[in-house]
Amino acid sequence: MSTHSIHSEQIESETGKLGMWIFLLTELFLFGGLFLVYAVFRAQYSEAFHAGAEELNAFIGTLNTVFLLVSSMTVAMAITAIQKDKKNLAIFLILVTLILAGLFMMNKYFEWSHKFEFKLYPGSEVLKNLPRGELLFFGLYFMMTGLHAIHVLIGMTLLAINIFKIKNGEVSSKHYLHLENTGLYWHLVDLIWIFLFPLLYLIT
Repeated sequence: MSTHSIHSEQIESETGKLGMWIFLLTELFLFGGLFLVYAVFRAQYSEAFHAGAEELNAFIGTLNTVFLLVSSMTVAMAITAIQKDKKNLAIFLILVTLILAGLFMMNKYFEWSHKFEFKLYPGSEVLKNLPRGELLFFGLYFMMTGLHAIHVLIGMTLLAINIFKIKNGEVSSKHYLHLENTGLYWHLVDLIWIFLFPLLYLIT
């Protein structure tokens, strides 16, 4: 490989990383704005927010936190594995990450289903008749956890794509930017949940 090609690849790698960091920053601003809105209403309706939080299942929230924390570890290990040219190990670790993400989404599905059984969902008459504080709490709950779930699904799609890229050689020990950026995205998903979990489930 010529010096010019190596230099071009380095520039492309640095540009790709910079672009990813800028994207992650915009995501942090998005969720940061929601957290700020939550904090303002939490201060105004502390008792109602506490009552709303009691309707959530802290055990499921804790379990999902564990799933995402472990998945962050496995995706980091997958990046290390591909850097060492251990393709099969990298694929296995990505699959483990996907399984953990799937368990997270399964728990979220059952949690939301439980709310829907009691007609507690956006636009429902039950929700509309709740006191303003609780209405705001559940509105923010569905908005933030729903937006986060969409990010989880996007992350799972990116991880699955990486498996195919590893198999066909597009992602390797010399070209692993796509997996590295996916890992950064997945860590963001994990970080956001670490803030969401105590705000929504452990509020006092």
